[in-house]
Amino acid sequence: MADVYFIGTKGSEEADSLARKVEVLYDALDVETHIRRDSFVALKIHFGEKDNTGYIRPEWLSRLISRLTQKTRRAFFTDTNTLYVGNRSNACEHLKLARDHGFSLEALGIPVWIADGLIGRDDDEIEVDLPRVRSAKIASTFLFTDVLLCFSHFTGHILSGVGAALKNLGMGCASRAGKLEQHSDVHPWVKSKKCTLCGMCFDYCPTGAIVEEAEAAFIRDETCIGCGECLVVCPTGAIGLSWDDDKNRIQEKMAEYAFCVHNLFEGRAGYLNFLIRMTRDCDCMSKDAPSFMEDIGILASRDPVALDKASVDLVNDRAGTDIMRELQPVDWSIQLRHAAEIGLGRMEYDLKNLSPGSWD
Repeated sequence: MADVYFIGTKGSEEADSLARKVEVLYDALDVETHIRRDSFVALKIHFGEKDNTGYIRPEWLSRLISRLTQKTRRAFFTDTNTLYVGNRSNACEHLKLARDHGFSLEALGIPVWIADGLIGRDDDEIEVDLPRVRSAKIASTFLFTDVLLCFSHFTGHILSGVGAALKNLGMGCASRAGKLEQHSDVHPWVKSKKCTLCGMCFDYCPTGAIVEEAEAAFIRDETCIGCGECLVVCPTGAIGLSWDDDKNRIQEKMAEYAFCVHNLFEGRAGYLNFLIRMTRDCDCMSKDAPSFMEDIGILASRDPVALDKASVDLVNDRAGTDIMRELQPVDWSIQLRHAAEIGLGRMEYDLKNLSPGSWD
């Protein structure tokens, strides 16, 4: 069984208290033994879309950053560019948004780096020969990184049901071309009777695949890349998706990409999930979304599969039902089962509750 460490939190908790708990979990992971003075240490995170308020706050990681800077000169925050059009689709605007959300060299003492370059084309193909993915297009920065710390905000997700460590690892470490490959089997369509031609999907479609036809939006299959962004931004629910077929493929591809990235580090990676300010949709949403549940805590593991399974179990146990499947009409377990089948990690775990009394 994989070890998963847990510390509870409460909604009114101060940032310094959360930072101390993150430090305790970091110690439990025991990845610091792999860090040397010249080691490149990537802190993989989602900086949050413009107007989003659910993202992991940099001050929650302040004590961890202090520890890292004592060990290495080369720790840095990083993320990759998005497939969809927006403030994170290129490094210039992405870095500005990160700064606005508190992630900057001036604020934190470590730099911020966009892992797949200026427009998301800096990647390397890694042969994996898995059932869905033959070669994964991974942002090149991760191939030159010595240690990975992956911080994930636990949320629902419109395509994978749950967004946590596997999604942050598989989708979040892929270049734009890698994201395209993972999304490419998803083909949305427009319910013309619900469409009001508001233009939101036109603005957010990265390839111009959506056009006006018969007084409604129409998606051209030959141009659509399947990013699913139109599904998220449509205010009237006019975008449909063939969930029964597509949800399996995208989750399995995502798990195989995560497998590829995880194996790059050969035991030199640690994962933390934040079950704080949990929302129905992921942090790519440009809005202040309400939490669907009170804060639960922070979990950590060196096994991302066990970590995500423990996170879902805690949330569903607290709700008394499979709330994640109720929030999004997607079987979130597909990604976990497939990840376990290909050897990325284990579904079985030993949850170790690190109560404050054991380290205060």
